[in-house]
Amino acid sequence: MSDATLADQFLDAAIELLRRVRDEETEAVAAAGTLLADTVADGGRLFAFGAGHSSLPAQDVVYRAGGLALMNLLAVPGVVGVDVMPATLGSALECVDGLASAVLDTSPLRAGDALVVISLSGRNALPVEMAMKARALGVKVIGLTSVAYATETRSRHASGTYLKDHCDIVLDSKIAIGDATLTVDTVPAPFAPASTVVTSAIMQAVMATAAGSLAERGIEPPLLRSGNVDGGHDWNTRVMTEYADRIFYRR
Repeated sequence: MSDATLADQFLDAAIELLRRVRDEETEAVAAAGTLLADTVADGGRLFAFGAGHSSLPAQDVVYRAGGLALMNLLAVPGVVGVDVMPATLGSALECVDGLASAVLDTSPLRAGDALVVISLSGRNALPVEMAMKARALGVKVIGLTSVAYATETRSRHASGTYLKDHCDIVLDSKIAIGDATLTVDTVPAPFAPASTVVTSAIMQAVMATAAGSLAERGIEPPLLRSGNVDGGHDWNTRVMTEYADRIFYRR
């Protein structure tokens, strides 16, 4: 075992993944941020979707201090987090054909909007179908996934394709298959997953790029402020009132 503690090893692994993303995904992050800014400038709405733990980075950019007020969570009952019982039901629902279509048919998503679909493996039916159907509706789709899964796993969608195959822009999280970053002789399985850390960082990098792109065009980015600082609530009320027709988490 290395002299470094396991905590140090995990943090080093996460930092290395973030460095890879910074160095290898610069153009994709810039393109994704610009796409979101274009959507806002053109009057479109922003949505994020993820299932299971991939929902965490999606939730992290919704109603978030310092984030874009227009980012809405596209929620699918039963697959957002581990609040459904049993938790394994959420994993099963990710493999149900037709579920994404039913969700999109009853969602506010429309042509001209942008949707970020987050799926670590990108192989399950739900995220693949979500991206396919959204694009068919005229929605721009950004996929955030680990491209490596498409090289060493089998798709669970009837088409045999992956999330990455149905996106306008693909962001590669660089996460290894299986997610876990550490192995030691005394522990029988790999452990210490880093996907949430890295994927959340990518999402925030995209949000920052979008805000900057809007500002460069002379458009005030519709950002939220913390309600725990003086004036924060008044600021947020103004932003939410101005963009009320594009914010769905208040309804």
